Parts: sequence; structure tokens; C-alpha cells
Amino acid sequence: MGNPAGVKRDFDALEKRRFAAVKLLEAGVPQSEVARRLVVHRQSVSRWALALRQKGKESLRQAGRAGRLPRLSPSQKEALKAALVQGPQAYGYATALWTIGRVAALIKEQTGFKYHPGHVWKILRGLGWSSQRPVGRALERDEAAIQHWKKKRWPALKKKPAGRSGK
Repeated sequence: MGNPAGVKRDFDALEKRRFAAVKLLEAGVPQSEVARRLVVHRQSVSRWALALRQKGKESLRQAGRAGRLPRLSPSQKEALKAALVQGPQAYGYATALWTIGRVAALIKEQTGFKYHPGHVWKILRGLGWSSQRPVGRALERDEAAIQHWKKKRWPALKKKPAGRSGK
């Protein structure tokens, strides 16, 4: 089942709950009653009791971090963030636009680690960066002419509501 998206597990609270179950089991409380008191599934209590019998209390301590450790260290992430702030032109790119491919190449150059573009995006999100779209405006754009058109010409062209007939 797992947790709803975005909800983190409280490993300390889970460990405390397992050790509360140990105290109850050692006091002779039946497994079904332990499950009721701690509001957990009876099979969880059965699994904890088996681990307690076979491996002792230490087997019920928290396992630690789940999953693979990140390849980038915190210092490498800080260095990456500093490099991103300098902008892509500092690294020889023609435009001032970071793309996922460019960031992946930067990570490879700085750390030697090759990342899939989807994971590069997760790293950027972790650094506090978000997706931005460049404003697409023509270089020949004449702001004064645009303002004149909006203020004078457009109101003259815009349809006026028809007057009410029948007085």
C-alpha cells in the first residue's frame, strides 16, 4: 500500500511502535490484542514477534535509509548550483538557456556521473530550480509602436456593442 504521495514515513515513530509491541508481547499480551492496542495489522505483530524470537530486539531497530544512496554528494550539488548560476554561456554555449541536456553534460563534466534527462530534472528540482520558458519576442520589436496601436488603433477597430432598440 505505502503512503500517499508526498507523505514521508516517520522512522522514529515506527521504531517506537515496534518496541511498544515488544513490551506488550513480553508482558504476555496476545498478538491480536497488541495489534488492537497499537492500531496495526495482526500480521505485522506476528512478524515482529517472530523477529524478536529469532534475532532479538536489535532486529526491530529501524533499517535506515531505503533505496540507493545519491551519487552526488552535498558539496557536489552546491558546486553544480554555483555553476548553474554562472549561466550556460560561461561554459561555451551560445544562448543563456539551460536545457536538461546541457545540465546533464555539466554534471558529467564536473563529477563524471552520467544521468538520464528525467533524473537531471529531479536533481534540479532538489536544488530549487524550476522550469522556465524564455519569452519569445522579436529582436526588431518596436515597443512605442505597439503601445500606440494598443491605445489608439485597437479601440477604433474593436466592435462596439449595438445600441438598444426599443425605448
